[in-house]
Amino acid sequence: MHTILGEQVTMPVQIRVADAASAMFLADAQATRNILGGTGLEPVTIAGRAICTLVFVRYIDGDLGPYHEFGLAVMAQLPGDRSSIGIYISWLPVNQPFTLAAGREIWGFPKEMADIRITSHGRGKRCEVLMDGRLVVALETSGGIPAPAQLGGASIAAYTNLDGVLRSTPWVMNPSEVRMRPGGARVELGEHPIAEQMRALGLPRRALFTSEIGSLRMTFEDAREVG
Repeated sequence: MHTILGEQVTMPVQIRVADAASAMFLADAQATRNILGGTGLEPVTIAGRAICTLVFVRYIDGDLGPYHEFGLAVMAQLPGDRSSIGIYISWLPVNQPFTLAAGREIWGFPKEMADIRITSHGRGKRCEVLMDGRLVVALETSGGIPAPAQLGGASIAAYTNLDGVLRSTPWVMNPSEVRMRPGGARVELGEHPIAEQMRALGLPRRALFTSEIGSLRMTFEDAREVG
């Protein structure tokens, strides 16, 4: 159990109702190593290219309350250990203070406050992240065809490195109403250090594929320190 802003948070944290969209891209391997610098992790590469993901989530009913979230993550592992493959969360803005405090204090998630606007856009969705009234990044997805929720019940290691402490959090996803397609994403970048980091990764570019999850349940266990 954790005390966050005077409220008790019991583990594991349950997300009962959410929806999400994401796009996966090939990325510059050296830029990814720069992001991972000092963490003890190395990028997972395919034919010399790393893999990054942009994702946005609308949390509707969960233990941390309703909020919006955007994430930049890269696939990573401990050196030479394929069994340790997970996602390293590099940037995770949110739009509510309670989840910001809980995310940083419980798991070491790199959360910060932002204005996050999620809207319907044609057959897909659009998410805009703004800070100080200026666009940092926007991601549009364009729908897809129904796909089986093959990740149901799967646990994924989510790595974070806040204040120089590498942590791994078991993250269980149970998605349904999933739609996927090759490509299908459009990225806009503003003027911000995180936007420059995304440009170094090679964004904007064509996505490998995009997915939209109409109904998503998740469970987050306590983080453990790595190393």
